[in-house]
Amino acid sequence: MGQLFSTHSSSRGAKIAVVGAGAVGATIAYACQIHGVAHTIALYDTNAAKVRAQVLDLRHGSMFAPPMTIVGGTDIAVCADADVVVIAAGAKQKPGQSRMALAEANVALCRAVVPRLLRVAPDAILLPVTNPVDVVTQAILTLTGLPAHRVVGSGTVLDSSRLRMLISERAGVGAPSVRAYIAGEHGDSAVALWSGASIGSVPVTGWTTDGVPVFTPEVRAGIADSVTNAAYEVIKGKGATNYAVGLAVAYIIGAIVGDQRLILPVSTLVPDFHGISGVCMSLPRLVDRAGAGAPVAVPLADEELAQLRLSADRIRAACGELGL
Repeated sequence: MGQLFSTHSSSRGAKIAVVGAGAVGATIAYACQIHGVAHTIALYDTNAAKVRAQVLDLRHGSMFAPPMTIVGGTDIAVCADADVVVIAAGAKQKPGQSRMALAEANVALCRAVVPRLLRVAPDAILLPVTNPVDVVTQAILTLTGLPAHRVVGSGTVLDSSRLRMLISERAGVGAPSVRAYIAGEHGDSAVALWSGASIGSVPVTGWTTDGVPVFTPEVRAGIADSVTNAAYEVIKGKGATNYAVGLAVAYIIGAIVGDQRLILPVSTLVPDFHGISGVCMSLPRLVDRAGAGAPVAVPLADEELAQLRLSADRIRAACGELGL
């Protein structure tokens, strides 16, 4: 897999703006700082004391990270001319609460903030992280009229990392040796795409230990369930997920500003995928400096496609309730 956050020559002059200086937004900025993803990181938040504290805390570690400028404030102008704007502000998911329950409040926040962001950063790629991320991504597209490739929801990139971790632990290999994706909703109807999953060049479904299949249907179902419920477990234990999502979003940002042309399961409008269209959901796509491309062809079992259609229906229904 190579270096995860390799520095591309075009990324060093990039500016990243993060809207929301809470646990998720600040951790995204921290991950970007550690890995030298950009030249400038800007934090925007309406809480003056918090955003100042977060910026100071990040700056205090400057000697231990690649050189960059870190700024922040309560004036949205701090986001001016950003190449990528991460939207991480919004209501937090509470223990036992589904991501979809956050839809109304967080879509309303986007209606208020996104037009102002585009006035100061008109050419930015928008990267919503706020949940429910598929609904929020669709709301931003509807609100702005931007082309789909410029609104790139974080989608199931983190879910796919969780899936790869669990597969790697079961198989006894390093996670970078695993290729596997979660698709559909970043939420309860997410779909594990086992048909295209592999360890090295070996299909996951064909992986054996001493001639005995490791990933039986029961094992695969258990892993998929663990992925779907992972956030609930973390939120129950510590109140929020932030470290893994921070790394995942920094990885997406690196793919964009570094023009890395990675295949990532990000969320944006589906033009037509096996009859699914007109809804934002995660599918493996090429991610580069232009943003997110069209879904790539991936192997799909009939059952997986049926589950993806149900996932799309769930997202579409939530969007419909909000008039999107």
